[in-house]
Amino acid sequence: MEISDFYREWLTANGFVEIKPSPNFSPAGKLYLAPKGVACGYYWVYGEKNLFDIKIHDFYFFKDSFISLNTPECLSITYYNSVSGEELNPYRRLIAGCVKTFHGGHEAYTAIMHKNIPIRSVGIEVFPAYYEKYLRESYPDDYLPPHDAFSRVGQTLDFPEMSHLLRRVWNYKGEGIPAKLFYEAKVAEAVSLVYEHGKSNKNDPCAKISKQDVDALNNVASYINDHFNAELPLATLARIACMGTTKLKTSFKHIYHCTISEYIQQRRMSHAEMLLTSTDLTIDHVALAVGYSNAGRFAANFKNNTGLFPAEYRKMAHRK
Repeated sequence: MEISDFYREWLTANGFVEIKPSPNFSPAGKLYLAPKGVACGYYWVYGEKNLFDIKIHDFYFFKDSFISLNTPECLSITYYNSVSGEELNPYRRLIAGCVKTFHGGHEAYTAIMHKNIPIRSVGIEVFPAYYEKYLRESYPDDYLPPHDAFSRVGQTLDFPEMSHLLRRVWNYKGEGIPAKLFYEAKVAEAVSLVYEHGKSNKNDPCAKISKQDVDALNNVASYINDHFNAELPLATLARIACMGTTKLKTSFKHIYHCTISEYIQQRRMSHAEMLLTSTDLTIDHVALAVGYSNAGRFAANFKNNTGLFPAEYRKMAHRK
């Protein structure tokens, strides 16, 4: 089955309707309208045989929605411009501005997307025919399986080259042969960037972490979960972990795929989302409740995480 056929079947089975091309999307791909009464917006996908696809999401759900998708074997990388939700396996909060990878074909992709908040993302998926056959045959002397390089990306806010590339893919509106050549080139460039990123992160000092240290790191995460709205000095967290601060920082990032500061901020933003949607607290009071004495700094961090300012988020979350 070609990639375009897989997504056509999955999308139509879930209520998406294929429509005529729109000026906002390249006519080289297929455009689908979100299911009426469930969501509003568009899903665009371009597939090249069984080699790769490119997907653009630009829609929002009317209710908090559970997503479960059994994907084919693939390696994917996605940039989020706006999002509010959590992936469930493994659990991680989706953050606007992040680049994240996913290895499909093993377990169902599961996530919860929050109502009324736009999911704006662009991603590339490459399939075994691309990375096991095409790349291996094209570069037999230099070929390395890309799985480890993709896994090292994880979810990061620090991959500007990839963010820039995927934004260019989003904004491209060409068709015909120019579009085929453009997308083929951008997929190759994206895989190249992943390889380069993997090289820079290959010498990981925490490649082997003992069970005792993993348990200690889980204790640190649990402590943060209970005290995210308070001051959390690194020295205090190091005492909880019984580690030096350098080992704590590198080990924590290896296990949780984010820095301690990013983890604290994610917990604060998740709680802020709940307060904005389920209470009438002012923005200033929400900021204080999640640990910010400066409402302006809170608003800026909230926008960096969701793509929306707190007032915009509350307005969208409450729209009918």
